[in-house]
Amino acid sequence: MILRLSARPTRLRFNLLPVNWQGFLGKTKFSWNDASNLVKIVQINAHYQPDNVAYRFLQDGETETGSLTYGELKRKAQAIAAYLQSQKAEVGDRALLLYPSSLDFITSFLGCLYAGVIPVPTTLPRRREKSFRLEAIAKDCQPHFALTARDILPTLQERLNDNLEFDLIQWVATDDIPDRFAYSWHQPNINSDTIAFIQYTSGSTGNPKGVTVSHRNILDNQRALEMAFEHTRKTIYVSWLPLFHDMGLIGNVLQSLYMGVPCILMPPEAFLLKPIRWLKAISRYRATTSGGPNFAYDLLCRQTTPEQRENLDLSSWSVAFNGAEPVKSETLEQFARTFAPYGFNCEALYPCYGMAEGTLFISGGLKTAPPVLEKIDAAALEQNRAIPITEKQENVHKIVGCGRSWFNHKIAIANPESLVELPEGKVGEIWVSGASVALGYWHRPQETKETFDAYFQDTGAGPFLRTGDLGFLRNGELFVTGRLKDLMIVRGRNHYPQDIEKTVQESHPALQPNAGAAFVVERDGEERVVIVQEVERTQRRSLDVKAVIEAMRRAISEQHNLQIHAVLLLKPASIPKTSSGKIQRRACRTGFVNGSLDAIAEWRQEN
Repeated sequence: MILRLSARPTRLRFNLLPVNWQGFLGKTKFSWNDASNLVKIVQINAHYQPDNVAYRFLQDGETETGSLTYGELKRKAQAIAAYLQSQKAEVGDRALLLYPSSLDFITSFLGCLYAGVIPVPTTLPRRREKSFRLEAIAKDCQPHFALTARDILPTLQERLNDNLEFDLIQWVATDDIPDRFAYSWHQPNINSDTIAFIQYTSGSTGNPKGVTVSHRNILDNQRALEMAFEHTRKTIYVSWLPLFHDMGLIGNVLQSLYMGVPCILMPPEAFLLKPIRWLKAISRYRATTSGGPNFAYDLLCRQTTPEQRENLDLSSWSVAFNGAEPVKSETLEQFARTFAPYGFNCEALYPCYGMAEGTLFISGGLKTAPPVLEKIDAAALEQNRAIPITEKQENVHKIVGCGRSWFNHKIAIANPESLVELPEGKVGEIWVSGASVALGYWHRPQETKETFDAYFQDTGAGPFLRTGDLGFLRNGELFVTGRLKDLMIVRGRNHYPQDIEKTVQESHPALQPNAGAAFVVERDGEERVVIVQEVERTQRRSLDVKAVIEAMRRAISEQHNLQIHAVLLLKPASIPKTSSGKIQRRACRTGFVNGSLDAIAEWRQEN
């Protein structure tokens, strides 16, 4: 059942505690204020199940190296908060969180909330990598603290020693703070509208911006996740997703905390080095909910062997969410076929859609129903129309539905130029409203107004969040077709880069899946198509450049009726990506123009 509330989100006065906590809490009654922020959720869990394990951590993806009970979680968070308060931290101060995936990240995140300090999760700069993103974030949010772990603190300080943005920041190794500090904690003045944290966008289409997320936003989004995923007190999570990223933090760590259920974590590196570890953890802990982007499911199909899959039991896995942009039908079909012999139910596949500006979750389907697959006319799609056709007709484009809105949210499709609402079947910009929509961008009032305060010109309905994504609605189901800023317009026809990239990567076995970008550059007054594409590591020495480029050009010509202006074949693992693994097409275009991409071969059209 879908619950829709017509009242304005800011005036809602309902209890945001999980539905399934009613029996758990017995006759105790909680008011709105008791569930108005994440600190209250931690307190309730610690009071009613102090000895139950909240998080387990598998450092190598297999061996349990640490755990936290709800009682320990509360105590450590309070200790960190008390220490920050002793250092004159005030409500609203910012703190960078600089951790690898670890339990320390979780206690520090919650410790900031306990102090009223705004945590700013970010990725650690890699070795020999310039810390441009971290420096940009520090300059933007002006943090008072930088929280990290004892063993990496000296290295971070040395690397950032000469950076003016870090001169006045107080560094804190949170694992050096003793638990006894918890007794000196005093509760800050925070409520549901207080900023909980700043989530910096991935930067897939531009520079990262700080999305300000309130406690109300988070709890509303948690309720939507609970309803859509049909979570209960028997839910068990397994996750390898980065904790600094919204999918890993809000969709896994905070949802399990909100529900009061166990969450088993491993570092992303453990999964990437040996993908089977993810499935073995699901099998071992009888996990019910786990997921990731499209490439993760592809990786499991390509890089696991029948010998590795032996003894897997995936029958407990009831929600295998996929939050890619967009979700690929081929991936879903191949994964279902590959792992059905090991107990995996295809109905567990759960395509969904979300973004940082919407806190995380925006749409998803029914848990008990298989993914919705639509076959539409590819030629009509180029003209922003989604016309259903049959498999037997030519020019078929398959697209996966990402479900519908939940709880008190609404999804609409708008013409991005006229700002008029479009009917079902018309492709336009996806607009979203509801209490999960974040407060705006940190200290960027003009961009906040442009993105978070949109109204339909014809009806005046609003405000809506402009997502910058393109899609259409059919019977309430959302279909995402691509990014507005990435859309390629060649000779008046629309082309989606992900479709061209897929064609390229399937044209020759020497090309690495999920590691290419298509974009346009202007030459002689016309838009010309450029492809940059990584080669497979195992194919690099024996690469037949001429054959590969010829296969690419032929496939693009036959399937998209396009000519390629230039091709760059890149070294493995060199294409620009965001911290969450998305291809940065704009960065690829910039790298092509200025010659900074790490190419091993290049081809350009002569005229």
